[in-house]
Amino acid sequence: MKSDFILNESFGEFAGKKLTIMISEETIKARLKELGQQISKDYADKVPIIIGVLNGSFIFFADLFRELSIDAEVDFIKISSYHNKIESSGTVRLIKDISCDISGRDVLVIEDIIDTGLSMKFLKRRLEECNTTSVKFATLLTKDYTKPADKIDYIGFTIPDKFVVGYGLDINQKLRNLKSIYALNN
Repeated sequence: MKSDFILNESFGEFAGKKLTIMISEETIKARLKELGQQISKDYADKVPIIIGVLNGSFIFFADLFRELSIDAEVDFIKISSYHNKIESSGTVRLIKDISCDISGRDVLVIEDIIDTGLSMKFLKRRLEECNTTSVKFATLLTKDYTKPADKIDYIGFTIPDKFVVGYGLDINQKLRNLKSIYALNN
């Protein structure tokens, strides 16, 4: 496991910032086993369509999918609300839509992080308009201020209000490959 480190000049405005381990690789793996068991139990007699939200969720999606003991179909959607910044822009743009027919189906959306809930609301509305049987959400991370009204069905970890990278999460498309989750500090 890579220890805490300082970002170099290739990170532009983030150069000199320190990354500190927030959630270790081992802790993530243990939590994914638990989530996989719960999701498999909840969908025991169903074949859901599991939709990964690109790009951030792809590692979480793949690792969680391998923990499932049920049959499921897979698709991906790509949206953007950060636009290469560390704070949400307040708007959601659809970049790549799903390609499968989800009408009359149970859908499970896999997110890397649910922060403001804006993307989740956008996706829920968009998917429910397709006459789905159900739409549920699983997220690796949520912030401790996320509103209870933002119904998240499966949560990996609740974290403080810090910008995080690693395990699929990025700064300007970098650091997704870190095996643990790191917090950006000054």
